[in-house]
Amino acid sequence: MKIYQKLFLIAVLAYLPVKTMAWGQLGHRVVAQIADSYLTPKARIEIQKILGNESLAMAANWADFIKSDPNYKYLYTWHYVDLKPGESFESASAYLQADTIPNAYNKLNFMIKELKTNKSLSADKKLLYVRMIIHVIGDLHQPFHAGRTEDQGGNKIQLLWGTEQTNIHSIWDTKLIESQQYSYTEYANNINHTTAAQRAEWQKTDLIHLIYESHQIAEDLYNEIKEPNQKLNTYNYIFQHIHTAEEQMLKGGVRLAGILNGIFG
Repeated sequence: MKIYQKLFLIAVLAYLPVKTMAWGQLGHRVVAQIADSYLTPKARIEIQKILGNESLAMAANWADFIKSDPNYKYLYTWHYVDLKPGESFESASAYLQADTIPNAYNKLNFMIKELKTNKSLSADKKLLYVRMIIHVIGDLHQPFHAGRTEDQGGNKIQLLWGTEQTNIHSIWDTKLIESQQYSYTEYANNINHTTAAQRAEWQKTDLIHLIYESHQIAEDLYNEIKEPNQKLNTYNYIFQHIHTAEEQMLKGGVRLAGILNGIFG
């Protein structure tokens, strides 16, 4: 029976839309570890009541792990927002505020409001929403989670990473940051250097500006691709873009802390 269950889970994972993956386990844990360092004492206590012994970093990948369970299929679209090429901020803002199909923007707003105001929210729902907020804020700082609909957030943009066939989304999920060969704690410690003024500025960014910021980064990255199956010089690409990836993880951690403190602190 266990063999059949494993085969079923493998089949489910193979079927899942690849566009919902972001940062990989490493990037999500880096974002959450940085956020943990900026929690207020009150927020830390309230979050621990919900997560128990599960740290923010360990909770950060639950939303990807649970994709093996068909009961959570409804969460797939919560991981990203699609925008059109060349979208202006005004048109992006109008679209995000009008769109009712579940996406990262409207579901984050929903979860934050529920945790802040719904005093009768069940423990299971609190756990789900905290885990999802940790994860989705990380998602939205991976630029291709605010990418284009027609290429599934860069998943259809095929490239050669050296000699390896891959796509631009996957490069930004894992290959770029995993090239540094850090653990998540090492990575968080290496990049988590901010001033109070910098944190305050980043935490003032609302979700629409946050999403549009990622979208603009994605648009610049799309424009670098000149032909199908373009071969990237991996060392040069890492040199050119690792700072952006690290800044996005750092911003994600700082902003996640701001959101959690706003809910619980």
